[in-house]
Amino acid sequence: MASPMRCLSTDPTRYFQSFCLFLANSTEHQCMREFMEEQLPAVIASIGNGKSTINILSVGGGAGEIDLLILSKVRDRYPGVTINNDVIEPSADQILKYKERVAETSNLENVKFTWHEETAYEYESRMNAEKKSKKWDFIHMIQMLYYVKDVPATIQFFHSLLEPQAKLLIILVSEFSGWKTLWKKYRSSFPLDDLCCYVSTADIKRILDSARLKYQLHELPSHMDITSCFIEGNKDGELLLDFLTETCEFSKTAPPELKRQVMEELRKPECSEERDGKVLFNNNLSVIVIEP
Repeated sequence: MASPMRCLSTDPTRYFQSFCLFLANSTEHQCMREFMEEQLPAVIASIGNGKSTINILSVGGGAGEIDLLILSKVRDRYPGVTINNDVIEPSADQILKYKERVAETSNLENVKFTWHEETAYEYESRMNAEKKSKKWDFIHMIQMLYYVKDVPATIQFFHSLLEPQAKLLIILVSEFSGWKTLWKKYRSSFPLDDLCCYVSTADIKRILDSARLKYQLHELPSHMDITSCFIEGNKDGELLLDFLTETCEFSKTAPPELKRQVMEELRKPECSEERDGKVLFNNNLSVIVIEP
């Protein structure tokens, strides 16, 4: 009898392995870096006007690779200004990697880092308990809204912390991505737990429109090479399948019919394209920049 399917997040080691493989096989960080290089300067053009200190809050900062790129752009725009960079990140391993990355990076003399090992919800609860309402000049939430229990409440809370000239930046999978297609069809078949929810920019736009918040949207084309998923017994392919389905050991624990359907779906044009003998999954992202 097959083992029951369980959510990938119940095995932190396997989740981290599959996540690292996802980054290695996708243009995720590459397309984010291009956005930060080419379009972020316009987004942050007025966040620090007339200020001697700029306060930045990174929600789900991970290992800090994108955070440091953001900081370099803020420093370029506001040379010599002191930057307080607070990071909310629940993973101790990711915080450790973030600190190592900071230690290896030059020109951060005017940046003060504070790490909070907690979830966005824990941070919100702590701020409410301490009756603190620190305001921020720039808040970014990159690929983390899948891991909050109440997405509208989370956006509303962090939006309430914006200074008058500030911006809230969210990066999430696009409603035109293969993720949206896969989730829409199979979300009820995958073993979701409380730690993860399927949201795309379609959901975020509905939330922002109903709250009458002003925002701009940028689409970031991206893909992930999932060719190895179709090689029976390939270890990398199995890890990527785990990541795609949010299921631990999907290849071994999924009912045969579900596995067959998912593998077929992944090859369809709505999810992927085949190019030069490779299967490239549509990993398109969207950036949403919200006004105060």
